[in-house]
Amino acid sequence: MVADDFQPERISMASNYTEASIKTLSSLEHIRLRPGMYIGRLGTGAHAEDGIYVLLKETIDNSIDEFAMGAGKKIEVGLAGRTLRVRDYGRGIPLGKLVDCVSVINTGAKYDSETFQKSVGLNGVGQKAVNALAVEYRAQAFRDGQTKLVEFAQGKLKKEHKPAKTEERNGTLIEFTPDEALFGRDFRFRAEFIEDMLWKYAFLNRGLTLTLNGQSFKSEHGLKDLLTKELSGEPLYPIVHLEGEDIEVAFTHGAHYGEEYFAFVNGQHTTMGGTHLNAFREAFVETVRNFFKKDYDAADIRQSIDAAVAVRVMEPVFESQTKTKLGSTEVAPGGPTLREFVGKFVQQSLDVYLHKNKEFADVLRQKIESSELERKELAGIRGLARDRAKKASLHNKKLRDCRLHLGDKNPRGEESTLFIVEGDSAAGSLTATRDVQTQAVFALKGKPLNTYGLTKKVIYENEEFHLLQSALNLEDGLDGLRYNRVVIATDADVDGMHIRLLLISFFLQFFPDLIRHGHLFILDTPLFRVRNKRETRYCYSEEEKQAATVALGVGHEITRFKGLGEISAGEFKGFIGENIRLDPVNLHHLCSSDELLSFFMGKNTPERQDFIIDNLRVEQDLVEA
Repeated sequence: MVADDFQPERISMASNYTEASIKTLSSLEHIRLRPGMYIGRLGTGAHAEDGIYVLLKETIDNSIDEFAMGAGKKIEVGLAGRTLRVRDYGRGIPLGKLVDCVSVINTGAKYDSETFQKSVGLNGVGQKAVNALAVEYRAQAFRDGQTKLVEFAQGKLKKEHKPAKTEERNGTLIEFTPDEALFGRDFRFRAEFIEDMLWKYAFLNRGLTLTLNGQSFKSEHGLKDLLTKELSGEPLYPIVHLEGEDIEVAFTHGAHYGEEYFAFVNGQHTTMGGTHLNAFREAFVETVRNFFKKDYDAADIRQSIDAAVAVRVMEPVFESQTKTKLGSTEVAPGGPTLREFVGKFVQQSLDVYLHKNKEFADVLRQKIESSELERKELAGIRGLARDRAKKASLHNKKLRDCRLHLGDKNPRGEESTLFIVEGDSAAGSLTATRDVQTQAVFALKGKPLNTYGLTKKVIYENEEFHLLQSALNLEDGLDGLRYNRVVIATDADVDGMHIRLLLISFFLQFFPDLIRHGHLFILDTPLFRVRNKRETRYCYSEEEKQAATVALGVGHEITRFKGLGEISAGEFKGFIGENIRLDPVNLHHLCSSDELLSFFMGKNTPERQDFIIDNLRVEQDLVEA
């Protein structure tokens, strides 16, 4: 075949590209067509960073900016089904500009740095995106005895009420329901994610009270309270809390692996960090080295650190509209760099604290030297494990890999998923029906080792865990993670639940960041199949099974799936495709993961024995008389 064979196709493609191909979208059309540019991923609400929570965040951010300007000390959030209501007691949007402020993009007061000097929202986009992506949206302003209400549907104005008198306090009320046409029929708000969001607002804005359906969120000690709430175990020393003008820092060390940070700018939780967090990490290492006059490895100094850092800057620059990563290099236009500002504060305040608190300094030094010793031991074991693998020509035979991975230039890399299954039978069903582009399978041989109380060297001494770590590429942290979703897919029986717990405890102990950043899931598979000659229904609970038997009527048959290996490849395709059901594993509401692991995974703990005895229930067979 010669190049000329392709000429007609090229001509045809060129002829289709005309002036009619060029389109200009309104701002409303663009937001609804490309919502990801404004709120990140859509999602169903199962993940804390799904778009429906960004809509709430964008709304509350405006109320927070009012509080920061000294107007309004209370923000009320109401959740009723899929509808959210946010009422603040700030100055209230000027009535004559209410429609423009909630519907005309690039409209707002925050271009005036004197009005909102250190605001989060600067582009006049956020609330317009909320309006455009809501099936119903209402905004009401209360200002100096007057009020005005406007109503929208999918971003289009339905009704603009005339101003009227009111006795309500000044402020703004926003009420919206995300559009099912965009977020899907199954989306729902999870209260725990909203509670977590409100706590963070409270920690960063002392003196502010937030409520969710009447439940109050308020903080007296700022970032110190945040760390106290978020710590997964006992700290090695009391939380160090340092404050300065436009900067606040709190930190301690724990017994876990890795580093855990909470970074904020102007009250915005920058989950991906940015220049302010990089400056803190660097300054912390340099200050510790200078104090002890030893060139400790940075990894040893920061190992097991739990820290929170918050700064306020003029005209912050974020790397996207969702504001998850700070890109600003300066505190203010023409002012010091963030590296200089954060570095100077940390070096001065931490150095003073170290000199004044000898006991703290001694504990910190012991922690660093302990981490250094373990790192060197692990380096030797890691080398032996790799040599052993080479000599045995050991490849990752437990892994059926996919072609695209997290971090690839191909956008489908975000879909990459690793299913961890028990046994070759389940692995066979999954492998036969998976999407080879984005879905990989890792087969366990049986029940994995209980790692509670063991050190990280078990990963290199245990072949199965070594291969799992290699498959995930977690050895040096999340930066190299190969799969966006790690899914535990075990049977719905006692053994399957035990394996699930063993794997969760393994990740929780050695790779907690995998859980903290929302990468670990449980696969929800059907327990029953109910069918007749005309229809088949898959049921995920006893209630769904009962409903299916009634719907299908006489002549139906019921199959109970005891293990994943019993599900045929053809059936499995429907359970891991577009309609896949995943339950995220998260750390919400866990006051101490150390205590949790000790209770469930410890060696015959008295507390667990007492719990079993106190809750033991004997089922007696009922024999008909």
